[in-house]
Amino acid sequence: MSATTNRETAQTPEDLTRLFVERANAKDAEGIAALYEEDAVMAFPPGEQTTGRAAIQAFWERAVEGMPHVQPEEPLPTLRSGELALTSTPPADGTGARAQVVRRQPDGSWLRVLDQPEFAQPDA
Repeated sequence: MSATTNRETAQTPEDLTRLFVERANAKDAEGIAALYEEDAVMAFPPGEQTTGRAAIQAFWERAVEGMPHVQPEEPLPTLRSGELALTSTPPADGTGARAQVVRRQPDGSWLRVLDQPEFAQPDA
């Protein structure tokens, strides 16, 4: 049994952002990956896509080691439609945005399906 099964699950779409921050600061790549559906797509690194939970975990295993402490960001209102929700946060530095499409799972928890962790505004 994976350690993932003993982790807190997101009971609301908004929980995913909090859990990401906690796990990133703990340098827990497996825990971060557990926030994604098996076939999720993350639009990162910039200009690329990382597809599937295993690839997302491999990405975060490399990234968390040199990553600075992550500060929580105030989420924008969640947009829901049935089993889907759109969550987003404006980065603390005021540039761009972050957005995720999340889906309610059969057990009632929520996981990320599509993740756009960095979306910079084009230069004016």
